Amino acid sequence: MMLIGIGNEWRSDDGAGLEVARRLGGQEFQGEPIGLVEVLDGADEVTIADAVFSGAPPGTVHDFEAGAEPLPVALFGAASTHALGLAEAIEIARSLGRLPARVRVLGIEGARFDYGRGLSPEVEEAVEKCTRSI
Repeated sequence: MMLIGIGNEWRSDDGAGLEVARRLGGQEFQGEPIGLVEVLDGADEVTIADAVFSGAPPGTVHDFEAGAEPLPVALFGAASTHALGLAEAIEIARSLGRLPARVRVLGIEGARFDYGRGLSPEVEEAVEKCTRSI
């Protein structure tokens, strides 16, 4: 199983996915999500951790199986700090036949996305919860 953490460690809670990857020895990905298409190609099973902002309480963990159905664009879409969001990158990989059969996506609800390092306490707890569930 491949583990990928997505985020920007210089945008507070946006670094949550990266922290999950660090704690479990996964791959850190800080570029545009469209670059994931190449990373996903050939993998059998992938877990992706990323920060989200949907209005749910900070620290909420959203758990999706994206290999079977599209991710909700409202959580993982182009409203992120990227030109294309994770949802669009996964659908491009699917359309190109590069999406693994199993793609688990953990969206960690953030509280702060301003400039700065370090996670809010709620997100730190959610990161720990994700590392245990993986």
